[in-house]
Amino acid sequence: MLLNYRLRSQYLCYFLTVAVAGFTSSLLLSAEKYTEDPGKKGNGNFVIGPKYQIAPDLTDLGNPKGKHFEFEMPLADSKIFPGTDKTLDPKKEVRKTRKIFVYAPAEYKDGTKAPILVTHDGPSRMDLVCNALDNLTISKDPARRLPAFIVIGVQNGGNDGKGSERGLEYDTMSDRYARFINDEILPAVLNNKEIKAAYPHIAFTDNPWGRATMGCSSGGAAALTMGWFRPDLFRRLITYSGTFVDQQDDDAPEEAKYPLGAWEYHSNMKLIENSDKKPLRIFTHVAENDLRAKDPESTYHNWVMANKRTAAALKAKGYDYRYVFSKGTRHCDRKVFEQTLADTLIWTWRGWHGE
Repeated sequence: MLLNYRLRSQYLCYFLTVAVAGFTSSLLLSAEKYTEDPGKKGNGNFVIGPKYQIAPDLTDLGNPKGKHFEFEMPLADSKIFPGTDKTLDPKKEVRKTRKIFVYAPAEYKDGTKAPILVTHDGPSRMDLVCNALDNLTISKDPARRLPAFIVIGVQNGGNDGKGSERGLEYDTMSDRYARFINDEILPAVLNNKEIKAAYPHIAFTDNPWGRATMGCSSGGAAALTMGWFRPDLFRRLITYSGTFVDQQDDDAPEEAKYPLGAWEYHSNMKLIENSDKKPLRIFTHVAENDLRAKDPESTYHNWVMANKRTAAALKAKGYDYRYVFSKGTRHCDRKVFEQTLADTLIWTWRGWHGE
């Protein structure tokens, strides 16, 4: 009897495993039924500068405005980044609360499943993004039209570099920050009372092609890492002056697998080239005078070298990528954003056609 019971239990477990696997596979297949054909326009390497001017699409042209919202989230309430990680340096201050900035463009229709753009170090360049939405969601030129995505600017957890909460969130080579955005930030936005009052039926798309993320410096590294580790959640990635260097905390558990942090994307490990190609669309940028531009490779901290090699790796692997090198500029230089961000957003969202 005992043997028969064990056999029945084993068979039951087997069939349950097969059923769950089949269900998961069907969900993945369903998600991949969405296809798009963005073409190759705008792909490749580009050099700009040394003279810069703001693109008209990034200025206030008097078009209808959407709605701005702002609220705070205590770090202590987070299950993923509560501000108490053992790798944190006690000398580096951690925020008690983080601010969340949200902009819904005038063209967003309540009840529709909106595409989204999550920006790091919020509010960062949100003013430029909002102007782009106001001007380009109503563009009469189909080639220069943006979808009515909702922008969510997320403030970092505080300080910078190794041992900081910001560094933990942005520079760690894992899916942790992508889960934080998906599991904690997005539900908080959808359930915010002020936002719900304005848009009672607000909703975000579950389609990863409708989810973009953008950042500069370590925020840029976070953008690439979110898509790299969770392409099922985010697939359109924008990085300016990306920190693809060895900025991961030295005692982070991820050091065992990625000892040089984000430098491993293009290091001798060749993480990008040696991994299966992922369903991602990636914009990268670096400035001529970016951080530690003259450092030797042995420091693992030359931003120009890191970004050039990351772009080369993306090209070699056949990704849809766009790489901009800006002459006469520095790290996260605003004038680069002012000249390029409209074109960057247009390129990033090429091919998107909704649910």
